[in-house]
Amino acid sequence: MLLDWQTQAESPTIPANPAVHQPRSEVREPQKPGGFRPISSPFNPARSPPNAPTTAPVPATRIYAPHPRLPLRIPCHLSFTRLHCLRIGLDWHLATMASARNNAAPDWEVLRSLHRLARDLSAAEAPAPFLRAVFAAVSRRARLLAAAFDDLLLCGVVAAGGVLPRSASLCLREVLLVLQRFKALVSDCAARSRMRLLLQSDEVAARARELQHDLATLLDLLPVADLGLADDVADLLALASRQCRRAAAAEQELKASVLALIQEVEREIVPERERLEGILEAVGINDPACCSDEVETLEREIGDRVAERWTSSMIALVGLLRYAKCVLFSAATPRQLDSKVDIDDDGAEPPSPPPDFRCPISLDLMLDPVVAASGQTYDRESITRWFGSGKSTCPKTGQVLANLELVPNKGLKNLISRWCRQNGIAVDGCEPGKAEPAPVVAANKAALEAARMTASFLVKKLSASFSPEATKRVVHEIRQLAKSGSDSRAFIGEAGAAALLLPLLRSEDSVLQLNAVTALLNLSILEANKKRIMHAEGAVEALCHVMGSGATWRAKENAAATVLSLAAVHTYRRRLGRNPRVVESVVQLARTGPSSTKKDALAALLCLSSERENVGKLVEAGAAEAALSAISEEEAAAAVLESLAKRGGAEAIVNVDGAVARLVAEMRRGTEWSRECAAAALVLLCRRAGAAAVTQVMAVSGVECAIWELMGTGTDRAQRKAASLGRACRRWAAAASAASAEQSTECPTSGAAPPAMVAS
Repeated sequence: MLLDWQTQAESPTIPANPAVHQPRSEVREPQKPGGFRPISSPFNPARSPPNAPTTAPVPATRIYAPHPRLPLRIPCHLSFTRLHCLRIGLDWHLATMASARNNAAPDWEVLRSLHRLARDLSAAEAPAPFLRAVFAAVSRRARLLAAAFDDLLLCGVVAAGGVLPRSASLCLREVLLVLQRFKALVSDCAARSRMRLLLQSDEVAARARELQHDLATLLDLLPVADLGLADDVADLLALASRQCRRAAAAEQELKASVLALIQEVEREIVPERERLEGILEAVGINDPACCSDEVETLEREIGDRVAERWTSSMIALVGLLRYAKCVLFSAATPRQLDSKVDIDDDGAEPPSPPPDFRCPISLDLMLDPVVAASGQTYDRESITRWFGSGKSTCPKTGQVLANLELVPNKGLKNLISRWCRQNGIAVDGCEPGKAEPAPVVAANKAALEAARMTASFLVKKLSASFSPEATKRVVHEIRQLAKSGSDSRAFIGEAGAAALLLPLLRSEDSVLQLNAVTALLNLSILEANKKRIMHAEGAVEALCHVMGSGATWRAKENAAATVLSLAAVHTYRRRLGRNPRVVESVVQLARTGPSSTKKDALAALLCLSSERENVGKLVEAGAAEAALSAISEEEAAAAVLESLAKRGGAEAIVNVDGAVARLVAEMRRGTEWSRECAAAALVLLCRRAGAAAVTQVMAVSGVECAIWELMGTGTDRAQRKAASLGRACRRWAAAASAASAEQSTECPTSGAAPPAMVAS
């Protein structure tokens, strides 16, 4: 709040509030030696209504400066409360603020906060080299203020519990607000990507200049004489005020150079190495790790739409940074977190996600966490399936939801992504075999050309690499580029990367093998690349080698996921199913692999079993036994059994000891989808295998309760399947009773079995 004794307006006085108003002559301080002089024109109250926005232009105000040679201009971006006080000199408003000050923090705490903030700002570093001048100026002003506040505290002007003169106290509190805004600006800039900072450097410099002008105004209005400061301290404050009016300008040449480079890439002009190196050095990107972090930060900012005006340029810069990383740092050695293998040969499980990262419905790691109307967080796929079954309640709390809207939980998603990177767990943007989600923002021509240049450079470097370390670095970069989007996958495939990656699947280097198979997995998501991989010589055999003899479980898992992705095409599904080595390898992974590996192997089995001619080979290889062994761990296991039973494998499943009992148990305790699949599998077994299956179903204790529960709480399809299963059981029971009565009447010693009953 600004000071009443320093403001006076020539406009008519607003009617006073009798509760707080005092005559102007009683409120004003005595006139200072040397007098005051007006430095601006009178204020016209008709030109600024009371509800005017804070950024609206305001007329000049007659201000009485403390010194005849110190001109004082009030910037029009100050808040309306301060401007109102400056223009009209509202004594009643100051009295109200003084009353509120009694309930606020004491003056000595305000001084300590000022001193602490000034010290923090004096130590703040520029987030990028091109903003060094702007932040160095802020740091110098903060050092001057820190010295002044330190002297004010040491002199004991305000002891604990003491108070400052009202005008000084209000002014210092306004200074505290300005310094807090400075600190917020510093923190915000530190969190931004360097390239976004460069594009918005004008705005950052303008904001810093605006805050410095506010600070200069407040320092001019501070009643230094009332504080009893020494002359040298008063000189420091005056020096700080003068320096605040000479704010540094933003860097313009570097920004223009970057924008010109983007335009050249749009015209398919390959950037010169020396020029790229100079730009990255000026921005502060000097190593591959920093370049990778910059790309990740830029991608997150693009997804969050934090700078709509510069989104197109930011997308282009992501592609340019990837290209620069490969060219300047020669596809440098990946960071430890990028190549970390967290699953060893001894079959150890991957690290378990924290409970807060698991979906309450599926209990799996959330890939796309969203918040429901109840405030609970779920994975989007699981909660969407829940709503799709006709439910409108919160799965965790049971409350009826006011609406079915889902809000992305971006904070949790960033934490999950960080945890995955730290533990070496790959979370790709889309699942194998599924369509890739539409990007938030479409890539522009500059980004596409940069991706094409990067793909061509990497594939040429891979074909010419003779050093194992160089090959490892290039394959890692191809893996990362193939993960970035469908356009990059297309460019890599067109450059011929698939044929060069396949021989590396037999490498004894675990990191190289993992990167090669993961790169193939990322490439296989694109339909055109599926054809390139399947038509490459030795592709299927190489994938079988990794699934059977891979150096790590992660490599085996990604090989199974690649089979799943390739099997999404009908023709390739038949071809893969006819290969006994593929079937045996996938079944073995489903039987012996860790949890994440089983999940991908079962998904591959489910896809292969959708082709009738593959079911015989799958049953012979033990797919039913493998699925039954995992039925309590993975919900896809029940779906595999359903698919096998539907296409000719029902009798093989019934002949497995305990198969029906496990399906009934899954129907009672499984997830929503697994309960549905288990009920469907039991109905198919009863229809295909007849009395042998129904007899086993009826022999399971509590099967009637499980059927009734599923009919009341399951999905629509689960309820239909449970009803069919119940009818089959009732018909079998009725037939058994009739047969028993007939036997007791006609031939009491006969041991004939009840006739086979098939569910309708």
